[in-house]
Amino acid sequence: MRVSLIMKFAVRTLGRSKRRTLLSAIGIGVGCAVALFITAFMRSGTEMRIQAIADSGFGHLRIAPSGWMKSRENKLRLSDWHAELQAARSMDGVRVAAPHARTTALLAFGTRVTGVEMLGVDPPAEEKLNRLIGAVQEGRYLRPGDRDVTVIGNAIAERLEVELEDDLFLTVVCEDGNMEYAMLRIVGIVNTGSRDIDASICHVALGDLERLTGLHGAGEITITLEDPSKIDQMAAQLSDQIGGRNEVLTWREIQPGQGADSASDKAFMNLFIGIVGVVVILGIASAQLTAILERKREFAVLMALGMKGFQIVRLVLLEAVALGLLGAAAGLALVTPLLYYTDTKGIDFGSALGGDMAVSGVLFDFVMYTQMGLWMIPYALSVALISTLIAALYPAWFAMKTDPTSALSLREA
Repeated sequence: MRVSLIMKFAVRTLGRSKRRTLLSAIGIGVGCAVALFITAFMRSGTEMRIQAIADSGFGHLRIAPSGWMKSRENKLRLSDWHAELQAARSMDGVRVAAPHARTTALLAFGTRVTGVEMLGVDPPAEEKLNRLIGAVQEGRYLRPGDRDVTVIGNAIAERLEVELEDDLFLTVVCEDGNMEYAMLRIVGIVNTGSRDIDASICHVALGDLERLTGLHGAGEITITLEDPSKIDQMAAQLSDQIGGRNEVLTWREIQPGQGADSASDKAFMNLFIGIVGVVVILGIASAQLTAILERKREFAVLMALGMKGFQIVRLVLLEAVALGLLGAAAGLALVTPLLYYTDTKGIDFGSALGGDMAVSGVLFDFVMYTQMGLWMIPYALSVALISTLIAALYPAWFAMKTDPTSALSLREA
């Protein structure tokens, strides 16, 4: 029997039992819709996580001194950091490259004292890199040429009970181990909405930090990219360009906790989609096997008329393919309105999470979005067709083993 004739027979068979075909297609469609929604949500979530990390001042990439990954010591400095900063800024695909230096410090006002990690920055570059400083609630951010001034988080201001234009007494440890003291005037107070992050913000000009600590130069160069999907490629290019004098790190190495969370989210997504797939496969297999048992005499007649066993298998698999195509279409029809809404409006988790979306110094948005795209069509087809074909294997084998004599005998009547 020709393939075209078998295909016509398969389509006609599906049309004979419209209710079963419709219910099977809806079942496959629901499974596809669930898989599509979870995948769209997780794809967008991964992108949002990476962007939130970058925009919170950690960047996509970082040039750090050799050995920083092991010690994470703030006293380490980059060799020839001006040349490396220029090299990073000259690369195609780099959006911002900003130099940083860090030190631990004590801030005091009257009898109140708090410890902070002070960040030395280049103000113009930092304003492009770090979205947190866009949340300056009072005053302004640092400007080029500023000296002996600071921008602090709202939680630090509340802890020290200070206001704009107050002078803070600063204590830091110099390179030689001696204590250095200075007065810093508050020119800006940042309120991100997260107390944890607000308690960690203390920015000064990079020149002030060099002068106070006696450590010259930048301790790191933080880089954000135009296309975050090219992080690994850009890291390799940048590493080649700087010649191995320092090391290039990705956000996963800078924030290993976030990297582990991203990997676990992906594993959970795959597990959940796998469970959905198994449920769909079992449901389809049950329906297909029931249909095969009901059509046992029909297969016996076809085999008696000369249809081969492999042609029976082909017939059942073609029916499964047709069912899979219907299921994929149903899944896309079911999930597209929901994905369109969540892609444009998003889902607001702010009230559920108590208004604080900060994890490990990273400020996440309250509104989470999904990701629509043409990828949905081949994805739905793959899920539906793979599920239906796997589910049809045993019923096809069962149909191939049909004994025409037994099926057509009075004992089977």
